[in-house]
Amino acid sequence: MAACVSRVELSVTCRDLLDRDLGSRSDPLCVVLQDAGGGCWAELDRTERIKNCQTPEFCKKLVVDYYFEKVQKLKFGVYDIDNKSFDLNDDDYLGGIECTLGQVVSSSVFTRPLELKQGKPAGKGVITISAEEIKDTRVVYLEIEARNLDKKDLLGKSDPFFELYKQSDAGTWQLVYRSEVVIKNNLNPCWRKFSVPLQTFCSGDFNKPLKVQCADHDSDGSHDLIGTFETNLAQLQKAGDGSAVEFECIHPEKKRKKKNYKNSGIFRIKSCKIETEYSFLDYIMGGCQINFTVGVDFTGSNGDPRSPDSLHYISPDGINEYLVAIWSVGSVVQDYDTDKLFPAFGFGAQVPPNWQVSHEFPLNFNPSNPYCQGIQGIVDAYRQILPQIRLYGPTNFSPIINHVARFAAHSAQQGTASQYFILLIITDGEITDLDQTRQAIVNASKLPMSIIIVGVGEADFKAMEFLDGDNGVLKSLTGEPAARDIVQFVPFRQFKNAPREALSQTVLAEVPKQLVSYYRWQGWPPVKPPEVKTM
Repeated sequence: MAACVSRVELSVTCRDLLDRDLGSRSDPLCVVLQDAGGGCWAELDRTERIKNCQTPEFCKKLVVDYYFEKVQKLKFGVYDIDNKSFDLNDDDYLGGIECTLGQVVSSSVFTRPLELKQGKPAGKGVITISAEEIKDTRVVYLEIEARNLDKKDLLGKSDPFFELYKQSDAGTWQLVYRSEVVIKNNLNPCWRKFSVPLQTFCSGDFNKPLKVQCADHDSDGSHDLIGTFETNLAQLQKAGDGSAVEFECIHPEKKRKKKNYKNSGIFRIKSCKIETEYSFLDYIMGGCQINFTVGVDFTGSNGDPRSPDSLHYISPDGINEYLVAIWSVGSVVQDYDTDKLFPAFGFGAQVPPNWQVSHEFPLNFNPSNPYCQGIQGIVDAYRQILPQIRLYGPTNFSPIINHVARFAAHSAQQGTASQYFILLIITDGEITDLDQTRQAIVNASKLPMSIIIVGVGEADFKAMEFLDGDNGVLKSLTGEPAARDIVQFVPFRQFKNAPREALSQTVLAEVPKQLVSYYRWQGWPPVKPPEVKTM
């Protein structure tokens, strides 16, 4: 396995984008995908969406692992987003480019014309990408408010937001943060606490010039400047412990024209703290074990395993979609588990000797010790059990999710980042206990646990896509939202002709983020934290 040399963050700006909206301008978002082989592209990251803008400067940085020894083919796509769906297939494509990460990191600024397809320009659209290596894992946390801002709206007060810029080595101003919440009709706004990686914030230089620009938000994108001021992190750090740091917000034109002009409001930095943010590798190298559990769907809708058109039919070369999914995901995860003992369960079948339907029976028929030795052990147990059970139903996910959740809850009680649990469910997709499964996932979202669902066959997987919280936060039947997104769903059919590693790369892509988000939410450092190396 290639060693990741470093991580880079990519800043993206565009100009002269195509206008796809009637009566207003496009609402662009940029996505970066990496070539996963076999004609498949795996999404790595995406920016925020900016409303009514044909010259966007995206605030959200795209973070990519950089491998010197690999040719990393990337695809940048810009889309006009007019709905809340996470899926970009229903959004207008404004153009894109293909390049390698090597081309981007070897250029101080990488600019290319956008294309709708190869050889067909996207109007005059241009994309500019600049890369910066992430060398520092510290994060700046800020709380900011303002007082007595200038009134900009005729019929109401201002709707203020602010943008924070750092000065680049070339002397230009680069956007590092845009306040999320537009506070309407308020000249004394108090914005919610936010964080920016120290590297993004000031490139690790506490004296690097910073500029804060405050404006009145207009829905058509023509924001009115309220005022601006310059500072640096060293000055901001004086805030905290009840004492705020204040800056006058100055409008250059007003200052030039009005003799008695004082300011256009006061910005107050209530607190500024710098903390270390740990990575996935910090937790893994610090002693966190990943526990892998498999759940296999043995319901009747899969078809009789003896029939070649069954999803459980084992072909003459010894495989089926269930086995490929187990091998693909398990072969990656097993490296992070020292004992290589994996519990494996089936659900939805009638099992001997009483032929009762079970929704969590061990594949080795040993309830007191459901562990299989390595991924090969799971494969062997699956092959042995297939002729001994009767495929039946219904398709209930909640029992096996709750089973793994009990172990995750027990581990969480220790209060350390020592155990994380991954449940792989392989199913043909016709789920019958959707409400109970929603509740089980919401409960599990508060635990050190991730769920991967691989859908086999040609079924309609709408229920699975609903459980994957990409289209918004998953909620239980009572309306309780998931604490974090822990489900990743992938239909196997998208990877039928792709290399085996393409499936594992896609389904496991979210796990590092999910693991880190859980421990960060709990405030737990790695069991053995890395030595802090400051710049």
